[in-house]
Amino acid sequence: MATSTSRGTLSLAATLLTATIALYMALVAFGNITDFGTNQQFVRHVLAMDTTFKDEDLMWRAVTSQGLQDAAYVGIIAWETVAALVLIYGSWLWARRDDLRARRMSTYGLLMVMLLFGAGFIAIGGEWFSMWQSKSWNGLDAATRIFLFSGVVLLVNQLSAPRAETSAT
Repeated sequence: MATSTSRGTLSLAATLLTATIALYMALVAFGNITDFGTNQQFVRHVLAMDTTFKDEDLMWRAVTSQGLQDAAYVGIIAWETVAALVLIYGSWLWARRDDLRARRMSTYGLLMVMLLFGAGFIAIGGEWFSMWQSKSWNGLDAATRIFLFSGVVLLVNQLSAPRAETSAT
């Protein structure tokens, strides 16, 4: 049986780790909004596949329309912003010791981050658009770090849930 001290320690860990991811996502979104052009170029090059091996069996996947590239980038920024806000709210709920709602909101936010970095950058960017082939526009290492860190934080959030009592019959 978990003691209140161990539940409190796990809740503190969930609070601080969730707040760390919230801060990271807020800074990423802020950076992409205030320095729009830097990562816009990253998204454009990945989608255009212009720094990959140029394998004709893969190049049909390239998105060369700057309008579509920019729409994808704006969608990414919007997703990052919403994820940051959800995680900030989750962190605030953890700080207020509203563990049930904090866990729910943090889970939503962390899953948003994991979807963005896992499905978006690792799977779609890395595999579909062959980002792994690019020496200059390869964000797989950074995406993997954030995906894994968010997964650890998600586990800590779930571990802090109170265990249901089981009775021996």
